[in-house]
Amino acid sequence: MYESFYGFREKPFSLLPDSDFLYLSGKHRMALTLLEYGVMNQAGFTVISGAIGTGKTTLIRKLLNKLDPELKVGLISNTHQSFGDLMQWIALAFDLPHQDRGKVQLYQDFMDFIIREYAQGRRTVLIVDEAQNMSADTLEELRMLSNVNADKDQVLQVILVGQRELRDTLQRPDLVQFAQRIGVDYHLEPLEEEETIEYIRHRCKTAGGREDLFSEQACQLIHRHSGGVPRLINLLCDTTLVYGYAEQREHVDVALVEDVARDKLQGGLFPGQTETPAVDIQPSVFSATVTPVPETPAKIPEGNRQLRIAIAAESELLRIYLSRLLARFNIEVVDTLPLSARELHALSPDRIDVLLVELDDNLDHMDEALYEVLENWKRPVLFNDSLATEASLSQPNRMEYGRKLSEKIYSMVPHAPQSVA
Repeated sequence: MYESFYGFREKPFSLLPDSDFLYLSGKHRMALTLLEYGVMNQAGFTVISGAIGTGKTTLIRKLLNKLDPELKVGLISNTHQSFGDLMQWIALAFDLPHQDRGKVQLYQDFMDFIIREYAQGRRTVLIVDEAQNMSADTLEELRMLSNVNADKDQVLQVILVGQRELRDTLQRPDLVQFAQRIGVDYHLEPLEEEETIEYIRHRCKTAGGREDLFSEQACQLIHRHSGGVPRLINLLCDTTLVYGYAEQREHVDVALVEDVARDKLQGGLFPGQTETPAVDIQPSVFSATVTPVPETPAKIPEGNRQLRIAIAAESELLRIYLSRLLARFNIEVVDTLPLSARELHALSPDRIDVLLVELDDNLDHMDEALYEVLENWKRPVLFNDSLATEASLSQPNRMEYGRKLSEKIYSMVPHAPQSVA
């Protein structure tokens, strides 16, 4: 939604692993080099570990794009606690028949497959992502498969990628034989502050935008809240761009990142720093060109408390935009949520005075359950035109739109002030 405003060809901070956006920090470059080295030098087992969100899967995607087509590669990417039969997953990874086959037959089929590939001059590489979910017994079974290797050539190579728990499992006494066969291993650490700054600039440039979209101080604050974990950096940057677009900010500064971080931490689901870090806020080189929306708080007569509302809208952008806009008119937005019966059921009407519902011309998404919840809502409900709200985003008189909407909200509550501006 914000891509065209900031000149991006695509979203620069998607949470999906995309090797085209891989930033090769010193750590990531070393991990990728060791992966390539392990394959080229026929290491029996290669282990790459790292904390959640440090870019391990993206590295694997990059490796897959660079591997020699003569290699036969199979990828297992959806391990879990109830992983089940290893041989079935291996057969599936290499597109071998696996249904209605017993374990012995699956094993023999796989042995025949890798020997056949070797006879034709091709080595077989098995990559297991999220390998920390594999039990010690499953890892031992994987080691036994490697016994097919003989003489000087590795017929089967295995690359294990996972979180730190994988290393803990491999250090168990009953897996000492496995550990002795690991030819290459590396643990991927989060980014340092300078690497985080370069990471953000790299992704902005790769997406077709400006490298200097985020000020250096904003990048420093993102690093401190994310701990240098790329996935958390992406989450903060993406949300910050949504906030920036909602306020038509041409650049991202520290204040905007602080708003995002505070809202994320208050929501309780963001696994970043729990305390707001101290940041030496220096004047940004872009501060002269930024024109923030002016603050025009409303005057509420003494004795009248702040109104509490919840905003239900399909668009996350509109939820963010309206919550920030209406807060300037002494309206407390206690919750924002998608427009669905399930989400509204979880919202207590006693916590709010008015429910603001953003609707457009397309009402196909409103099922009977949603109609029923709205019809029986115990508090006043204001239905607002989401198309008008979206149009106000790009208009210079956004505060006027906020004032009129605030007046509607105040008018629905008995004894509320009649004037909010």
